[in-house]
Amino acid sequence: MQLIYKIPGYILCLLGGFFLSWGGLIIRSFETDDMWQILLIRSFFFIIALIIFLVLTYKKNTINVIKTSGFPAIIAGLFLSISFVAYIAAMSMTTVANVVFIISTQTIFLAIFGYLFLKEKISLKGFAAIILAIIGMFIMVGNSINQGTFIGNIISFAIPINFTILVMIIRKFPKLDMVPAIFYSGIFSGIYGLFLASSLTFSFNDIIMGFLLGVPQLAFGFICVTIGTKTTQSLTVGLLMLLETICAPIWVWIFLNEIPPLSVFIGGSVIISAVVLKSFDKSKEISE
Repeated sequence: MQLIYKIPGYILCLLGGFFLSWGGLIIRSFETDDMWQILLIRSFFFIIALIIFLVLTYKKNTINVIKTSGFPAIIAGLFLSISFVAYIAAMSMTTVANVVFIISTQTIFLAIFGYLFLKEKISLKGFAAIILAIIGMFIMVGNSINQGTFIGNIISFAIPINFTILVMIIRKFPKLDMVPAIFYSGIFSGIYGLFLASSLTFSFNDIIMGFLLGVPQLAFGFICVTIGTKTTQSLTVGLLMLLETICAPIWVWIFLNEIPPLSVFIGGSVIISAVVLKSFDKSKEISE
């Protein structure tokens, strides 16, 4: 497992974006329409994948690493688990393009939260990016009122916001190991699904989809991004992670013929422009 640490960080970030981009298509491929069932089966395979990764990485120190991550990792995992719930709910209510374009605003939220909670200054370029992103979000969300996906779009914002809170906690406790926090998020997500799912019976198709959603899409995606960001500049990470935003709508278009309205692409293009602008901000940035 140590081999993964020898892969260049920018390649890992690119792979992470690629793995994460399949989430919308996989969720659309479930037979059940119960989001809590999807969350439960996804969390089950996700937890198994994380345990295997932790054991192979830390070996005898696995339990100790989880324990020493402490209460901050638990809180960070709690917020990330809310993001996981919002992801599945949003994908069930609005188009994949809407969700991933809104997720890409996490760079903007990182700048805002960094200013509010970590006293990190926002440059003129960063401020312009925030205004641009807000305009893009208004174009997308405003049009969704007529398209019937308004609630899904609003829920989508919980994804970048909760991820930003996760990053704020990590920056507040720089010695915190990110992987145990992700492990806790899987535990919390599994608990939500266990208590709220309408049934604990899954079809063979949904078990396969749950595996694909929990292991290659989520576990591989987060592991690659987590390790890759340690050796990759924030500017590069922000740009490489746009691969998820670009690929996710393409997969559902190719395989499911899901074509969002023109306003989604217009608003999404404005948001991507804002993210790119923020990525080239030379001022002190927030680690992602």
